[in-house]
Amino acid sequence: MAWPSFHSLRTRQRFLRWAFGLIWLIGALALLATQACKKANKPKAPITITIIDQNWPDAVYQRQRNEEFLRFTNETGIGVEVVPSPEGAVEQLEVWRKLLNSHSTVPDVFAMDVIWPAILGDELLDLKTYIPAQEIAEQFPGLISNFTVNGRLVAFPYNLSEGLLFYRTDLLRKYGYCSPPRTWEELEKEAARIQAGERALGHKDFWGFVWQGASSEALTSNALEWQASEGGGTIIEGGAITVNNPRTIWAWKRAASWPGSISPPSVVAYTEWDAFNRWKAGQAVFMRNWSSADVVASAKDSPVRGKFAISALPGGSMGVRGTLGGSGYAVSRYSLHPREAAMLVRFLCGRNEQMRRSQEPAEPPTIPELYTNLSVLAANPYFSTVLEGYQKGIAIRPSTVTGKTYPDVSRAYFEAVHAVLIHKATAEEAAPELERQLTRITGSSLDPIAAKDR
Repeated sequence: MAWPSFHSLRTRQRFLRWAFGLIWLIGALALLATQACKKANKPKAPITITIIDQNWPDAVYQRQRNEEFLRFTNETGIGVEVVPSPEGAVEQLEVWRKLLNSHSTVPDVFAMDVIWPAILGDELLDLKTYIPAQEIAEQFPGLISNFTVNGRLVAFPYNLSEGLLFYRTDLLRKYGYCSPPRTWEELEKEAARIQAGERALGHKDFWGFVWQGASSEALTSNALEWQASEGGGTIIEGGAITVNNPRTIWAWKRAASWPGSISPPSVVAYTEWDAFNRWKAGQAVFMRNWSSADVVASAKDSPVRGKFAISALPGGSMGVRGTLGGSGYAVSRYSLHPREAAMLVRFLCGRNEQMRRSQEPAEPPTIPELYTNLSVLAANPYFSTVLEGYQKGIAIRPSTVTGKTYPDVSRAYFEAVHAVLIHKATAEEAAPELERQLTRITGSSLDPIAAKDR
């Protein structure tokens, strides 16, 4: 029997993802309906706030989160119940949209990725009604701006994340390197040399560089860093679509040379955890990942604990660009307990809890003041690298400017880049076709000045 074509296989995969999401949603709605009935039948019971979170399959993270919920309940008398969620950002966003569009009264609180506010904002409460202005002012202004839609603060920041370079300090010393690579060219040379050296010692599965090359949102983040660091733009900016230009094409072509040379051929199917697991197992010297991966890499049972460090990503002709990540929490417009739900958001994202979390290995906080606290830095030395990266070279995905069309924009982008990585299309072919797709999706026309610059 002949194998199905690439197109039919991709269509089948999308159908299976859609079917899984539908099955999950039906089950979730049934559970939520049961919970709602229980609440209706027990009007005198203490209030319980339901929250749906993004999955982070790590025992340390789950323990910390449960402890936070317990402290909130002890302080307020308000219970917290976690609603299960699917894995994968694409599937989560689809479920979030369906729940909100159905006007479900539960969950009350939704985890919110930095790229979701403009997509879901119409169905979320304005938190400025519930959170004091001085507490909002404590946060990174860029994050508050990112979570603000049409003047409404639809989510409050919980953690900050950005694309960074993880590297094995022991291997760099072994091969005579005093610092991590500063440019993509230096990374290629160092990765190739260390890879060859380790393989000569019998480590046949050792690679120089692992990253996220799967056809997913993770690839949008990686490719945006390559493109922006070379001055190719940030996909859509200032009304202009910035993908079909020589600098972007060059960045894509360079990345397409990595699989099978300094990166595993299978890297084109890697998401964050795939890359992390390979690097954590000692099978690579360099890894691109989110800053939050430091928490798991530093765990007591981690094989690379004490053998790695983090730096800004390598730079291109326009310097370093790490994609902005992170998350916050939002309150549904349809919550039956908006004040109590906002109390939970304020508690989780507030200074006291961020300070408490940061006293042990944690994800980066969203309050600039905490990056100068000595006890915080003692527990998380890498926070200084995160702050430096945030101040010098953040690349922001065009989710705010594209609004509800962002999922389609991102999909068109990562599918075009993936086609280049697997040599299904050349960068010179993929870039103009992507430009045409983005024009159709957004209805935008190229800014005359930006077009002239190309």
